[in-house]
Amino acid sequence: MAASFYFSLALSANGALWSWGSGGDGKLGHGDEQHQWQPKKIEAFVGQRVIAVSAGPVHSLALTADGSVWSWGWGGEGRLGHGDEENQLLPKKVEAFAARRVVAVSAGPFHSLALAADGAVWSWGAGAYGQLGHGDEQQDQLLPKKVEALAGRRVVTVSAGGGHSLAITADGAVWSCGMGYAGQLGHGDEQHQLLPKKVEAFAGRRVVAVSAGAAHSLALTADGAVWSWGDGDSGQLGHDDELNQSLPKKVEDLAGQRVVAVSAGGGHSLAITADGAVWSWGAGGLSRLGHGEDLSNQLLPKKIEVWSRE
Repeated sequence: MAASFYFSLALSANGALWSWGSGGDGKLGHGDEQHQWQPKKIEAFVGQRVIAVSAGPVHSLALTADGSVWSWGWGGEGRLGHGDEENQLLPKKVEAFAARRVVAVSAGPFHSLALAADGAVWSWGAGAYGQLGHGDEQQDQLLPKKVEALAGRRVVTVSAGGGHSLAITADGAVWSCGMGYAGQLGHGDEQHQLLPKKVEAFAGRRVVAVSAGAAHSLALTADGAVWSWGDGDSGQLGHDDELNQSLPKKVEDLAGQRVVAVSAGGGHSLAITADGAVWSWGAGGLSRLGHGEDLSNQLLPKKIEVWSRE
């Protein structure tokens, strides 16, 4: 599953991809801009086996079993990777990867990331704050371009946020670049980073997962602990306050729980523990935290009780 602001994607066990929600700019991939009130299969992938999807606010990325990347939706800033800024109403293969096998993709609001089988990272789209990792912040990248600053390091995970990017290398280190105004890069300051920079706060620890939100970041270490940093104005960092954090800080309220997955949203955060429980915290408006009629911000992780009764 991949959920965006106004639409959703679902991948079935047979490799078919389904979409529903707002169809403006072609982001549902059905060749038109019609809204879909129920899941509808994306027929452009008939004959292809989709193995991964990622949804940005206005565009989508998919990875097929042969290692190809496909994109569709809003094309502004070059986020689709086709060498132009045209919208795509149907999934279109990103030809820049024709001779490469891609193993992971991540769609941010304005830029896209791909991880190749050889551990190289590629980025494209808006580069206003250095989130593409190419050492500049002025030029949009209309075609995927290798992040040369990470050459020689085997990257195993990437995540595209609102204006920043995160990566994990095979040694468990975290690297970040892009917008730093809320401390979301984790370097102890609010400076933008035009090239990937190692987050030194994790020295001596092995990070196994990261998630980049709109302006905050989450990391999961091998011992099952959750760390957060960046914008905390709605409690999305889980530290019982609404303060920004410019360095990663352990979410102490989850101590004693073994977390196995994390996800950072626009102003809230989610975690799954080893017992299958889901925890949420941060902005409570629009019922996004799943706590029933309690729409208040949650400054600490709170278990979603509906599944405790299943």
